[in-house]
Amino acid sequence: MARRPKSSLDTLVAPVAPLLKQAAGLAVVGNLLWIAQGYVIARTIAGLLDAELAGIAPLTAAILFAVLGLIRAGLSYVGEGRAFEAADRLTRNLRTKLVTREAQAITLDYGAAGSIAALSGEKLDILQPYLTRFFPARARTMVVPIVILAIAFYYSWVVGLIFLITGPLIPVFMALVGKAAQSASEKQLDEVASMNDLLYDRLNALLDMRLLNAGERMQADFATRADSLRTRTMAVLRIAFLSSTLLELFSAIGIATIAVFLGFSLLGEISFGATGDPVTPFEVIFLLLLAPEFYQPLRDMSAAWHDRASAAALAKDFAKWDAAEVQPILGQGSTPLAGAMSLALSNVTINRGETRISYPDFGLTAGQSVALVGPSGVGKSTLLAAVAGLLEPSDGRITVHGLRLGDDTAKAWRERLGWMPQRPHFLGETLRRNVAFSDDDITEALRTAGVLEVVAALPEGDATVLGETGGGLSGGEARRITLARAIHARPALLLADEPTADLDAETAKIVTDGLLALQSRGTALLIATHDETLAARMDRVIRLEAA
Repeated sequence: MARRPKSSLDTLVAPVAPLLKQAAGLAVVGNLLWIAQGYVIARTIAGLLDAELAGIAPLTAAILFAVLGLIRAGLSYVGEGRAFEAADRLTRNLRTKLVTREAQAITLDYGAAGSIAALSGEKLDILQPYLTRFFPARARTMVVPIVILAIAFYYSWVVGLIFLITGPLIPVFMALVGKAAQSASEKQLDEVASMNDLLYDRLNALLDMRLLNAGERMQADFATRADSLRTRTMAVLRIAFLSSTLLELFSAIGIATIAVFLGFSLLGEISFGATGDPVTPFEVIFLLLLAPEFYQPLRDMSAAWHDRASAAALAKDFAKWDAAEVQPILGQGSTPLAGAMSLALSNVTINRGETRISYPDFGLTAGQSVALVGPSGVGKSTLLAAVAGLLEPSDGRITVHGLRLGDDTAKAWRERLGWMPQRPHFLGETLRRNVAFSDDDITEALRTAGVLEVVAALPEGDATVLGETGGGLSGGEARRITLARAIHARPALLLADEPTADLDAETAKIVTDGLLALQSRGTALLIATHDETLAARMDRVIRLEAA
């Protein structure tokens, strides 16, 4: 018989399966101990009701019940500890895997930063309820009801038949509800990711929206999306409550039917149903104590069914991320680079998805400057990433210091590079540390970048702590801070992506003068720009055309 192929959820939790099996086994043993406790209670009460029945002395029964209860509590404590340990370990390992890959690779076709943040944050936390609640409940459901069913048939075939009829109704309806639950959970998780992407994009475009007076429209759009997320979340909760209600109904009907039958049997009104002799008070009490435990694992599993549905949706999302095409960042080797800086491109072609971008051959040595000019989407930023060793060309060759830029040389090459992004990002440190990455004096770098007076006007000067996007600085001022960082570091080559974009003419001139000052000190410049004025001041202009 062919084995059932593993689902994405089974594959996801496989690394912690041994711990989960331990937790499940302890949960099952703990539940089965209730049968022994029920037996003690039934024997004791039956003995008190009828002196002819072999009962257990109340004191002895109390001691036995307490000992069994302590054992159950200990098993529950250890089992839950194993389950939470498995959940913490799995979540931590998956989050580490995700963050490590995202930090060391360029993702080509999966989502945006908001989706990745949602996946690594609240989505992975969904696994904990599944592992700590549903997984043990499922194990108990596979064992405990069967054992109680066998005991019921031993004493009364009617009670066993009631269990046999009402019990399967629960998983049948649970399966029907479960399909809707998983579908609703997948839609809700997609909406969470979409909301994160929306928030990330809106925060990045906040200044533009203010300039365009689009604040009210943005708020209305965000409110609509938030309401959609609320609706999908409530749909998941409605299904969860529906499944719990169905189980409560069926279990209540089953227990009530058994109680009525056993009561009339004990009174002698019903003369059939016993497997052997007519039922005794012991058998009635014992079976009534076991009846709720027959349904309890099923009820627990149903209560946690939406946890399983959410985890399955998360597993699909994680599998999609894991299968996404990524371009690894080069730089695992440590081949040293000697001599003066040199860069050369020969027949370089880069594939980005279905787009194939070809670049002209050119070279660059210390103190030279090149401007890459072309329409948006033509591949200027992609070429900067390739020159930085962040992705490898599909064809052709990039040579640095006379050596091919590859896994062995990229790390040493990047140590000689400076980077000036179009959207500045900063550490949660002082401005001085953001420029020098130390407490070195940065006055000269700030002066050359034309931002010395701006920094002096800050509340604490260069000791002012910057936020991630440079809180307290305008866009042009933040751009000049990144220029000061490059000037202070004096890299062999500075890669600049649209350094004068969205700047007024005066600020753009200050940035351009700073770049040229850096070039005069021996730093080569490779600049992607739409600014024809900036491009005209470079030694060479390379125009890229759309394919």
